Amino acid sequence: MPVKIDLLQAALQQGRLRQGLELLNAPVAHRYTALYRLSDGVLRNVELADKENEIKPEFLEEVPLKDSFCQFVLRDGLFKSSNTADDHRLDGHKYQGVLMTYHGVPVLDNQGELFGTLCHFDALTCPLSDEHFDLLKAAAGMLPAYLPR
Repeated sequence: MPVKIDLLQAALQQGRLRQGLELLNAPVAHRYTALYRLSDGVLRNVELADKENEIKPEFLEEVPLKDSFCQFVLRDGLFKSSNTADDHRLDGHKYQGVLMTYHGVPVLDNQGELFGTLCHFDALTCPLSDEHFDLLKAAAGMLPAYLPR
């Protein structure tokens, strides 16, 4: 694995979710790695790692599920697109070709219920290796014990 799973586990155990997301974000090309919580049809950002360390843009704070790419994660169990402009599954979506790259997986809470999504995304096209996507899935599997209640 590109990130040592034990480092990720240690960060989560110490309550450092942001550091965990930064560990996931460091080896990938994507600018952002984020955890979103689904509530009442809206995805609310729990934590965001930004390679540019800028203040979190307001448009990433809350996203209606119907306008998100996360909806496809929740529908299909995962979603991978390295170039949304050319991804015909997104034809007609309001952010197709705007948010160019999105790779996401579902996150469950510690009761096994849907919590939200864990994702890498960027305004530029970015590939994601199977190894890095597997790490994203493994991280999602670790998160339930450390999620805010």
